[in-house]
Amino acid sequence: MRNNTGKVLIAAPVHPVLTDGLAACGYTCIMQEHSSQDIAYGLICDCAGVITSTRLQLDKALLDAAPQLRWIGRMGSGMEVVDLEYAAAKGIKCYSSPEGNCNAVAEHALGMLLGLIRHIVWSHNEVKGGIWRREENRGTELEGKTIGIIGFGHTGRAFARKLQGFDMRILVYDKYKTDDMPANVVNCNSLEHVFKEADIVSFHVPLQADTIHYLDEAFISKMSKPFVLINTSRGVVVDTSALYRGIASDKIIGACLDVLEREPLQSMNIDTRNLIDEMMASHKVVVTPHIAGYTYEALYKMSKTLLDKIISGH
Repeated sequence: MRNNTGKVLIAAPVHPVLTDGLAACGYTCIMQEHSSQDIAYGLICDCAGVITSTRLQLDKALLDAAPQLRWIGRMGSGMEVVDLEYAAAKGIKCYSSPEGNCNAVAEHALGMLLGLIRHIVWSHNEVKGGIWRREENRGTELEGKTIGIIGFGHTGRAFARKLQGFDMRILVYDKYKTDDMPANVVNCNSLEHVFKEADIVSFHVPLQADTIHYLDEAFISKMSKPFVLINTSRGVVVDTSALYRGIASDKIIGACLDVLEREPLQSMNIDTRNLIDEMMASHKVVVTPHIAGYTYEALYKMSKTLLDKIISGH
């Protein structure tokens, strides 16, 4: 990458492979991984680059405050934190690193799914409390089940690979990807196949206008079978109220949620928090605190991926 000098605002946790690599290329890294939006205005003004995750919104105002900015690196996949159109108009290159944490997300999704349907989480907590119940914790196997993977980018593909050894039928729907599909999946040209056949539905979609409340009451009503939901994408992909009613009516027989509509729990309004608390009191729901892609290995891989892209300019 030409003219690879200047300051870089590091506004996210990164592995030293990234900062050391940037420094070796002539950049000066400003470490502010817990920077707030307000503080960022004073830090970014003379920066050539910025590394962010979800903490900063690189909107028009912040981009205008950085006249020397040449590139943005996103730890992870969600580019909704950047005004991509405005950045392009200003000649700012934008890089993401979904290759770096897709395996971590896939492993986590599989772990949550097994933890739920085999009652691993629930029965473990019971045993910790001195309760030993076998019949009540009889589980369900994945073999022979049909899963619908919605969104087949890096994480969707990684999840499909993890499922290959479970002798499942894998349906895939992605409105943007219709070719280059693995031989072991069924490429669906509409959601109708998922609605009709899926026992499990897993979301791996980006956050954009048409994915907000993707799972709503209409989606749930179209599902022919009671199903298990997995969401490791973005919290607002799932309408919490619709999910609650789906679980109450047994249309949704289980839910694995690594992301919620509002995070953390303390930021929720009281009504939403009550719904979440009530669902988590049931054996039907497993919730983790947005950690699916948050592994030690993923931190390195995302950092290395960004470094390679920034230096090469691609």
